Amino acid sequence: MITTSNLSKRFDHRAVLDAIDLAIGDGDRIALVGSNGAGKTTLFRCLLGHYHYEGAIAFNGAAPMRRDEKVLARIAFVPQLPPPLRMPVGELVRFAENSTGADPARMTSIAQGLGLELDAVAHQPFNRLSGGQKQKVLVTIALARAADLFIFDEPAANLDPAARAAFIDLLAARQDAAMIIASHRLEEVAPLVNRVIELDRGRIVLDDAVADRLTAGDARTATVRLREAHDPFARALLQWGFGESRPLTFTGSIPAADYYRFLGMISRYASVVDAFHFGEAPKPPPARKARRHVS
Repeated sequence: MITTSNLSKRFDHRAVLDAIDLAIGDGDRIALVGSNGAGKTTLFRCLLGHYHYEGAIAFNGAAPMRRDEKVLARIAFVPQLPPPLRMPVGELVRFAENSTGADPARMTSIAQGLGLELDAVAHQPFNRLSGGQKQKVLVTIALARAADLFIFDEPAANLDPAARAAFIDLLAARQDAAMIIASHRLEEVAPLVNRVIELDRGRIVLDDAVADRLTAGDARTATVRLREAHDPFARALLQWGFGESRPLTFTGSIPAADYYRFLGMISRYASVVDAFHFGEAPKPPPARKARRHVS
C-alpha cells in the first residue's frame, strides 16, 4: 500500500526523520512506538502531505503529489493534538459527512459507544469541548469513514477508561483497513496489531512481525543495553526479573503473554536505550593471548 524510500525530514538542520525505508501492506496493523521526539508524528505528517520532505513516498507504487486529494480521501487520521476548530460540532459532523462520506448514522452509533451524545454537543464550538470530548468526536468521524488506512497518533490519550476500552473494541471490529497506531500504551493495542515498529532519533530501530507472540508458549531471552546509568529504568528491568550481566547491560526472560507489555515499558525509556534485541546477549570477543617472544 505505502512505501517510503530514504524518507528524511529536517527542522533547523536537525534530522527528525533520517532515511526511513518502510513498507506498509494492505493487511498491516502496526503499533508505532518510541519516546517523545523520536519522529512518530513527523512520519505521519509526511505521509499526509503536511510537510515537504526528502526521499520518496509511494501509494500503491505511484508517488502522489503533495496534498494529493485522491490519496488523502483514502486515509483517516486522528491527531495527537485536536485542531483549534471554532465551528460547532454539528457543523463539523455535517462537513465530515459531505467531504469524507462519513455515515451519519454510524457516527451517532460510534459516538454513543464512546459515551458521547452528538446531539447534546451539536451547538457547542469544537474548541470549547473538553479534551476527552474532542478526541471522541475526532475518533467518531475517522471510524465512520470508508478508508484504506487509519493513522492514529496517541488516539486514546484523553479518553476515560470506559471510552478507551470501547475505542479498542471499535478498532478490533475494523478488519477492512490497514492501521498505524502510535501509542504509549502498547499493551492496550497489542491484540490489534501484527507488527511493532520502534523509532528512535528518526530511525527505525525495530520492525518486528509479532502476530505469533501471543500464542507462542515459550519465553524469549531479551537483552537491553543502556547508553548511561539510569536508576528508574534499571529498577523497572529488575522488577521484570532482569539481571545486570555486564555494566549497563541487562538480560532476562520475557514470557510470550507479556511480550507487548514489555515492549511498551521499553518504549517509555527509549531515549536511554543503546541497544535492545531478543535472543542471547552477544558474547564479548575472546581476549587475545599475549605472544611469547622467542629469541
